[in-house]
Amino acid sequence: MKFDIVYQESYSRGQLLLRSFFGVFYILIPHAFVLYFLAIWSSIINFIAFWSILFTGKYPRDMFEFQKKFIRWQLRVNARLMNLADGYPQFGLEAKDDAVIFEIEYPERLSAGSLILRVLFGVFYVIIPHLFVLSFRFLVSYVLIFVAWWAVLFTGKYPEGMFKFNVGTLRWNLRLKLFMQYFMTDKYPPFNGLPDEEIA
Repeated sequence: MKFDIVYQESYSRGQLLLRSFFGVFYILIPHAFVLYFLAIWSSIINFIAFWSILFTGKYPRDMFEFQKKFIRWQLRVNARLMNLADGYPQFGLEAKDDAVIFEIEYPERLSAGSLILRVLFGVFYVIIPHLFVLSFRFLVSYVLIFVAWWAVLFTGKYPEGMFKFNVGTLRWNLRLKLFMQYFMTDKYPPFNGLPDEEIA
C-alpha cells in the first residue's frame, strides 16, 4: 500500500481561511452527500467480497477497483479539511489529484483463514491494540493541526515535521481500515505511520 500527500513549499493563506470558515459548505457537505451513497454501495461490496474471499480466495477485481477509487476520494477530501493540501478536491471516482497519492496492488489470493480470524477475533488482536494507540495519536494530530493552522496563516508554511506526523496518522488509520474493514489485504498493519519503504 502506498499513501502520501505531497508536501507544499508554501500554502495559501486565502485558501486556509476560506476552508476554515466556509469549507463545511463548499467542501464537506457536497462531497459527504455523494460519498454517503457511495458508502452504502461500498458496504454491500464488503459483504460480497467477504463471501468471495471465503469461498474462492479472491476479491472481485472490479469491486476492488471501486473500493480503491472510493477510498482515494475520501482521502483527497480529508487532505483539504485537515489543511494538508491546497486546491479543491475533485468530484468523481475517476478524478485525478496530484496532491494525494493512494495505490494498493490487487492481491491475486487472499487467505480465507485470515479473514475468519479477523471477523471472529479481530476486535481483540487488531482493533483494541491499534485504536488504543491510534486514539492518542489522533489527539496529538488535532493539536498539531491547530498549531499548523497558525503557522500557515502567519508564515505560509506548514511545519514539515507536523505535516509528516499528520500524514502518518492518516496512513496508519488507512492501513487499519484496509485490513479490517475492506478486507483488501492480509498484511497486518504495523504500529506506526511510516511509509512502507521506511519500515524495516
